[in-house]
Amino acid sequence: MRPSSAFLVALIASALALNTSLARARSAPAPVGIFEDHVDVGTVLHPGSAEYDSTKRTYTISGSGENMWLAADAFQFVWKKMSGDVTLTADIAFLTKTGNEHKKAVLILRQSLDADSVYADVALHASGLTSLQFRDEKGAVTSQIQSNLSAPARLRIAKRGDYVYMSLGADQGSTLEVAGGWLRIPLHGPIYVGLGVCSHDKDVVEKAVFSNVALTQPAPVPAGEPVLYSTLETVATDPADRRVAYLAPGRFEAPNWTRDGSAFLFNRNGHIERLPVSGGAPTVLDTGLATRCNNDHGISPDGTQLAISDNSQEDHESLVYIVPITGGAPRRITQKSPSYWHGWSPDGKTLAFVGQRKDEFDIYTIPAAGGEETRLTTAKGLDDGPECSPDGKYIYFNSERTGHMQIWRMKPDGSEQEQVFSDDLNNWFPHISPDGQWMVFLTYGPEVTGHPENKDVTLRLMSLADKKITVLAKLFGGQGTINVPSWSPDSKQLAFVSYLLIPPESTGSGK
Repeated sequence: MRPSSAFLVALIASALALNTSLARARSAPAPVGIFEDHVDVGTVLHPGSAEYDSTKRTYTISGSGENMWLAADAFQFVWKKMSGDVTLTADIAFLTKTGNEHKKAVLILRQSLDADSVYADVALHASGLTSLQFRDEKGAVTSQIQSNLSAPARLRIAKRGDYVYMSLGADQGSTLEVAGGWLRIPLHGPIYVGLGVCSHDKDVVEKAVFSNVALTQPAPVPAGEPVLYSTLETVATDPADRRVAYLAPGRFEAPNWTRDGSAFLFNRNGHIERLPVSGGAPTVLDTGLATRCNNDHGISPDGTQLAISDNSQEDHESLVYIVPITGGAPRRITQKSPSYWHGWSPDGKTLAFVGQRKDEFDIYTIPAAGGEETRLTTAKGLDDGPECSPDGKYIYFNSERTGHMQIWRMKPDGSEQEQVFSDDLNNWFPHISPDGQWMVFLTYGPEVTGHPENKDVTLRLMSLADKKITVLAKLFGGQGTINVPSWSPDSKQLAFVSYLLIPPESTGSGK
């Protein structure tokens, strides 16, 4: 007996309803602890998984994926959608020590589930490397700031307004200390907040355990002034990886890199301090009566002397002095004030500095042995930041003579003054690499006047051969970031200072 058409219609309708129910069941969120769901982001060959142990309150996440880097990511993601400020903290441990040393377990903030989404994460690598990674434009190449703490057990990522930063603790349950960041990342509206694992090997699956997980949102308007932190960072020219060398509360400024590559010099609280490149605590350099050193200081070409600018004497306007590189009594060079050192000639016989004379800031030179100053610029408006090229052919400087701050150069006698390039931004403090191939400089937006502190700025790099300009780093800084020469002796890295303004509820002994 053949079934009736009505029966067939009913059967088909029932099957369609069942398929719809199954599809809905498959697409329904699968909560994992405090998180809403989990998913593989990007292309993975082996599906990931996530398990929550309510007894131990731990998350065990299995993830594959080739990498979380460059312009696209592939990893297992356990997430919750949230808006506003957020803090995510966890102890992290890999289940095995085998596999790729770059496999990652991350705390992550992500605009979308797209593989090329804008994001920021704090990533613990199996090697112990820990970094704040970020992609600040959809489809852009990932950048990172490497922490100077290896293999922390407890990690935190925090979003405050438009900025993101990381905090780390050496051991499980230990006090968390601010570890770097304060980057403007364009995360808007509801974002995905959660935990992730990437095997860094598309053919395998790796596991990590996240314990003592805390996901919180602070009060909208914390009381009190933000706490300032300063971070001495290095950045390589290729690839442009950043690394934290030293971080401390308060303000320090303007690192020099010693000629032998062994140490940094910077100013803090009126003194010059020395920090080994290999790590450790900074020590104060003896500068005698010069106890109000500002951020204009630099090392002689032979590495034996240090030029400083100090405000401690007479009318408390800046004067230029020279001290032995190991410290000692300062020898006064400029007789007029204010004067701010900025450059040595390659033979070490001449200093270039900025002097304010009769309400005009211009560029001058003076013998390092002492003597009469020579004025090199006379244009109306501020001329600043003179630095001699390694071959001695030019003095580079920045000038606002065109209406906004641009990079210029001239012959050592002040002749043939010419603009190096032109754009609509405000560019300061040109520094030429020891090999003479590169110029780095600090860039503010077109709306900024002067060189104020606590601004979103970029470090840009120009090839002097073809004048091609690239962005080396985006950071929160400005005054104090890179006022003085800070190239490494091999011309492969730069030192600079970035700053953080952490709300008071976020600082100190967070658990």
